[in-house]
Amino acid sequence: MRHWVRLPGRPAGPGRAAGAGAPDVAGPAAGAGPGWSMPGWVRGACGVGVFLLAAEAFGRAGVINRAVLPLASTVLARAAGLAVSGQFLADVAATIGAWALGLAIAVVVAVPAGVVLGSLPGVRAATRAMVEFLRPIPSVALIVLVGLILGPGLRMNVTLIVYAAIWPVLFNTIYGLDDVDPVARETLRAFGFGRLGVITLVDLPSASPFIATGIRLASSIAIILNISTGYLTGRISGNGIGAFIAEANTGAGNAPLVLAAALWAGLLGLAANAVLVWGERRVLSWHHSYSLESA
Repeated sequence: MRHWVRLPGRPAGPGRAAGAGAPDVAGPAAGAGPGWSMPGWVRGACGVGVFLLAAEAFGRAGVINRAVLPLASTVLARAAGLAVSGQFLADVAATIGAWALGLAIAVVVAVPAGVVLGSLPGVRAATRAMVEFLRPIPSVALIVLVGLILGPGLRMNVTLIVYAAIWPVLFNTIYGLDDVDPVARETLRAFGFGRLGVITLVDLPSASPFIATGIRLASSIAIILNISTGYLTGRISGNGIGAFIAEANTGAGNAPLVLAAALWAGLLGLAANAVLVWGERRVLSWHHSYSLESA
């Protein structure tokens, strides 16, 4: 029995117009792609390696002033030294703690608020002016005000993180509810489900990829704001990578140390995003967009 395989651009079966006498295509080669594709993380690592090598070469050639931008090898050596520094590890732990607490509170507040605003057009219209007024205000500009009200420390850092991180989650939740298929909603209503049932069974599952994207955006904002607050306030607001950078920046010739701490801050953001992406793919593996991505 002969098995006919469809070729690109040609109809299948024995009655195709051209190439009727061509041999059948079978075996693993029939489904093979154009070639091996390099994983994304490998390409990213190659890009970072090329950048570091170029920076090192320009520095040693004198194109870049070493007093302004130290050699990449010097910065990497200082970064390796920070990995075993007790003070710096305590600052990293403080940054992670404030980031996690602030992000968790932002998600707990923003998702229900987004569901309310996305499900009730009247409430959304009534609060639009206030939301659009508060959203553009940068959290960094509120450091002094929040510090006077709450005092320096963890409460001030977490409050500023929540204020900055709440907006991506809130608006992505609203946009996700706007994207829900109205037919699915009407189907559940036809079966007697109320508003809460529609939100639980249709709205939130359909909007979950939007919410997950908002959480990842909020995560980056939370880390940036936490480090910025620590840099501007110093040790008065407690430990943190920002406070460490501010302290190191007061001494002469500490540019490699400052850049090394900044490197660790970037790695922390990269690790946080990787963890969130991993959890997102595990929790939302049932969603069709993630099924297509992993297929």
